[in-house]
Amino acid sequence: MTMSAAAQHSPDPAIEKTPLERYVAPATPSLIGLARGELADRLGEVGVPERQRAMRVRQLWHWLYVRGARDFAEMSSVSKDLRDALARQFTLARPEVVAEQVSADGTRKWLLRLPAEIAGERAHEVECVYIPDSDRATLCLSSQVGCTLNCTFCHTGTQRLVRNLTAGEIVGQVMLARDRLADWPRQGGPPEVPDPRAGRLVTNVVMMGMGEPLYNFAAVRDALLIISDNEGLALSRRRITLSTSGVAPLIPRAGAEIGVMLAVSLHAVTDALRDTLVPLNRKYPIHVLLDACRNYPGLSNSRRITFEYVMLKGINDSLADARALVRLLKGIPAKINLIPFNPWPGTIYECADWEQIEKFSEYVFNAGYSSPVRTPRGRDILAACGQLKSETEKLSARERLALRAMAMTE
Repeated sequence: MTMSAAAQHSPDPAIEKTPLERYVAPATPSLIGLARGELADRLGEVGVPERQRAMRVRQLWHWLYVRGARDFAEMSSVSKDLRDALARQFTLARPEVVAEQVSADGTRKWLLRLPAEIAGERAHEVECVYIPDSDRATLCLSSQVGCTLNCTFCHTGTQRLVRNLTAGEIVGQVMLARDRLADWPRQGGPPEVPDPRAGRLVTNVVMMGMGEPLYNFAAVRDALLIISDNEGLALSRRRITLSTSGVAPLIPRAGAEIGVMLAVSLHAVTDALRDTLVPLNRKYPIHVLLDACRNYPGLSNSRRITFEYVMLKGINDSLADARALVRLLKGIPAKINLIPFNPWPGTIYECADWEQIEKFSEYVFNAGYSSPVRTPRGRDILAACGQLKSETEKLSARERLALRAMAMTE
């Protein structure tokens, strides 16, 4: 497939789901997620002269992404007239927390309601997960409402695909997390913050939530460029990972236009098995996928690709599979992330035995590849890999209201 064909991709109904809806901007849109040029255009709409727009964009960018302003009234370095003009036409809205669940291991899963496009209409919802650890704290973002693929081991893949998220809705998940965690500079402090990264609670971002990020390429690209912008949220691109199920034609483009770390959901060493586990493989088989990975811009030993491999009992966990995996990845700077399968109601799969996982990991490690076994996080609240957008959908109205009230009081 050529690059232009990839950009004009239309879903294959045998492999992918067709979005049920398209995004319609609300009557009063948020400024979150706009690029600098778009912010300048919005300033022009409220009467800011062209010669002043660059300065005003810098001010807004600082208040949005360094200070975390939630109201135009907070922007003390912006004239009151301009604040009032902006407030009449725009908002600084983020997604709203409908429910928060906290795992025994400290993982937090938020059910987020997106701003409604049309007044009175039911708003769409996605899930976002915060995973604190001893040396980092990772935020797992969603890129679509539902999922476009049908990976058989993944509960998220059983959900209908409603629509793509906008760049603002993706960036808004980071903003919301920092709001909830009080992860912004102290309000009322000096107008300039020497290092907005110092002591932050969100240190890493992974595009591993609901959806296939590369089938929402433009919005994901624009969001990650804002998240990594040094004058704003300022997360290093080495601390941002984009995970794909294998949209091969867009992998080199992601490296060129976004430049973050890449993770690939591999999960099998033969096309026959991967066709079942990851049906997208029928369109982009393993050799096509790995050729795209070899051409990922910036690929090196210091910028390795992470290959994700879910461990399924009796399916893909043998030492023969481990040997085949090592042969497949020969010549690709890589880390192999072994993921114990996270069960969900109705699944036909079981997690590989721990002893077998360790043998598999040891073989891959001895062959020269880092092969960490991912510690399952948030299993008790269905927040682990492959479990998103599941149990929360089944909550009764009363349970949802109770969870929402709990979230609001914390």
